[in-house]
Amino acid sequence: MTTARSSHRTGTARRAGRAVGHALYRPFTGTAKGIRKATHAHGAGESGLGKLIELHAVNSMGDVMITVALASTVFFSVPTDQARGRVALYLAVTMAPFALLAPVIGPMLDRLPHGRRAAMAGAMLARALLAITMSGAVATGGLELYPAALGVLVSSKAYGVVRSAVVPRLLPPGFSLVKANSRVTLGGLLATGIGAPIGAGLQHIGSPWPLYGACVVFGFGTFLAFTLPPKVDSARGEHKARLVEHERKPSLRTVGPAVFKGLLANATLRCLSGFLIFFLAFLLRVHPLAGQSAAVSLGIVGVAAGAGNALGTAVGALLRSRRPEIMIAAVLALALGTAVVTAVFFTPVLLALLAAVAGISQALGKLSLDAMIQRDVPEEVRTSAFARSETLLQMAWVVGGVIGIALPLNGVLGMAVASALVTAGVVGTVRGLLQATKRGAPHPRVA
Repeated sequence: MTTARSSHRTGTARRAGRAVGHALYRPFTGTAKGIRKATHAHGAGESGLGKLIELHAVNSMGDVMITVALASTVFFSVPTDQARGRVALYLAVTMAPFALLAPVIGPMLDRLPHGRRAAMAGAMLARALLAITMSGAVATGGLELYPAALGVLVSSKAYGVVRSAVVPRLLPPGFSLVKANSRVTLGGLLATGIGAPIGAGLQHIGSPWPLYGACVVFGFGTFLAFTLPPKVDSARGEHKARLVEHERKPSLRTVGPAVFKGLLANATLRCLSGFLIFFLAFLLRVHPLAGQSAAVSLGIVGVAAGAGNALGTAVGALLRSRRPEIMIAAVLALALGTAVVTAVFFTPVLLALLAAVAGISQALGKLSLDAMIQRDVPEEVRTSAFARSETLLQMAWVVGGVIGIALPLNGVLGMAVASALVTAGVVGTVRGLLQATKRGAPHPRVA
């Protein structure tokens, strides 16, 4: 009798344990299946684009965890005057990856056309190791933190160059390049929205913990990169792309005026973004929005910019347009109009609106530029073309940031400078973009 009762209790406990296990397991499996269904919809699963979306989401989550760890050290942990010096040093550090990216990383990736999956996996693994290296220095904010941060930036941008180059190989039937780029970017934004609060929560445990989390995320990304389809590694002999033509080699100028004008327009939007990030970061620390603390003021503007970026990416995912030149001209004009109105009237609402419009414009502009490069630049120079374009865009972002740091903390003056920056871009690019749409896009040449 005792044995039977004991067996009955054991069986009941096992059933209860299985029930609890299923209850805990189902939300995770259900979420994973829902994510897989969304990323693999509309032929993206069959083409391999779905796996690239998932890989980019992992990449974005790891990057934002590192950003959370660095922000607490570089900006928020010190007074404003010291923060300006640290941020200026950080901007100087951000220039180095792009000094390497165009002349070194781009051609290096060109010579390894059959190793794109390995290149992306290597970029993930490098950041996993660097995150652990940084975890020891992030609490003190010592100068030894910056070489590791440099390595993280180089690896991140190398991954981005390769990722942009392989999108056309994974394009589902009926997908425009803008739509495919938008799907990939949107996956990254959603992952950033998830990773940021996780990183902030880990930050409360201790300053190294977001970096430990990033290490785990990038470790998983290293594995995930090798699950991409083998066609990602197919190539037909690529060569170095140039901003100008030399010795009859194709360049970003010679493949069509639309690409080069689109690149300059995006440089304008990136310069505006860098300016607003750094100028408003310091302005709102000293002069917060009416009735709000500095932290809340920064949060309002940051949320507006992030929401604008997400909205722009979502709109790009819905577009069917085959003329990205028109989209770039439109968002540049929108940014100019909003900047001028903000400079004239300067209210907290307009400030948040400008941040949102800058986010929308940068997202749609970059998606359209990627589509133009993927459409017009010959495959044999496409990887280096992305490296060259990323170099110019990051340099524009740094220039905008430097201007934002150097300006006096006067809101009206800052918005006037922002308007002048965008005006220069509109004057130099919009006419050429609109003329390019009338001529029609060139057909990309394939070796």
